[in-house]
Amino acid sequence: MFSVFACVLSVRGVWVRRVAIALLGASALALAPVHAREGVEVGGNSAFSKLVPADEVEQSAGVQYAEMLAKAQQQRALAGKDHPQLQRLRAMARRIIPYAVEWNPRAKDWQWEVNLIGSKQINAFCMPGGKIAFYTGILDTLKLTDDEAAMVMGHEIAHALREHARERMGKNAATGLGANLLSQVLGLGQVGQTVTQYGAQLLTLKFGREDESEADLVGLELAARAGYDPRAGITLWQKMAAANKNAPPQWLSTHPAGETRIADIQAALPQVMPIYTKAQKPPRPGVP
Repeated sequence: MFSVFACVLSVRGVWVRRVAIALLGASALALAPVHAREGVEVGGNSAFSKLVPADEVEQSAGVQYAEMLAKAQQQRALAGKDHPQLQRLRAMARRIIPYAVEWNPRAKDWQWEVNLIGSKQINAFCMPGGKIAFYTGILDTLKLTDDEAAMVMGHEIAHALREHARERMGKNAATGLGANLLSQVLGLGQVGQTVTQYGAQLLTLKFGREDESEADLVGLELAARAGYDPRAGITLWQKMAAANKNAPPQWLSTHPAGETRIADIQAALPQVMPIYTKAQKPPRPGVP
């Protein structure tokens, strides 16, 4: 934020007051807590996300997602609709997605998709606009239970709902364009197409520690509301840590260390366990 203001001061002195007031107002809203509610509490969306039009980000995500699926199809790595693991994931999504709108009103109009790609990667993601993909590696290598897989899905959906990709693109754009971009966004000109070029490759966009921690908490609540045990977040990250024994220490990584994530999840359990207790549970094989 300070680097943005410095750029404004040096390049657009005549608009300093107007830009500063607008940004401070947006920042205050971003830092304000969400209204009192049952569940986890996080701040508002970052002011930087306002620098990039949401519809453009979601449209770009849809195009990139379709290209990825086409490539997977050509490589015979895209699971068919009757694949049992894909059916399992889509059933989870049907339970979780109805609770997404509370975190982002745009989610009600998203064209949600869930697909499974054959790969040894221990990875999954949800792109802006509700485009979800799991790699078979995360399911097979970690041998995820339904509850653990739901924690992964909730986490990835939370990234999309909290618009972390849009925020990251906004930060990149602000850094690259400085005061000129800010003045345009604040009504002093036209934004144009330049903004979405900053971080347009959504499949490789990296999130920071704060984004990951926030997604952990919001995802925990989403899964709990859908009837999945939030305590599975602990066993998930224990498995993840075992699979990544050579991971760098937290201060050398953009992601929180596994121990930190587990501690944060444990601290959040008092807020989400009552939700889980009241939630309708998904059917379990062999359980009447």
